[in-house]
Amino acid sequence: QERLVESGGGLVQPGGSLRLSCVAATRIFNIYQMAWYRQAEGKERELVAAITGDGIARYVRSIQGRFTISRDNAKNTMYLQMTNLKPEDAAVYYCRNLGSGVWGQGTQVIVSS
Repeated sequence: QERLVESGGGLVQPGGSLRLSCVAATRIFNIYQMAWYRQAEGKERELVAAITGDGIARYVRSIQGRFTISRDNAKNTMYLQMTNLKPEDAAVYYCRNLGSGVWGQGTQVIVSS
């Protein structure tokens, strides 16, 4: 059974950086499009970025230029490098396999001084 495990969240000051990781326990990883979502308190979950199996990325406009999605298919791992974090980036971040629909459990990002 496929399982996704996120890590890397935490408390960071505005302007700071974090790198989130999502490790996929699955037999086949490289063919699937993967994505990062986030859900802030009181808001709906939203797509942040997605990446195809061969590395083509797309981003929601609000984070373009600040976040970078990447993947290492040899390690069954996807990343989200977040820079210049803003208070409005605070949320629980989830990874998802867009092919299978499986979600991770989420990792919390807090942006506060």
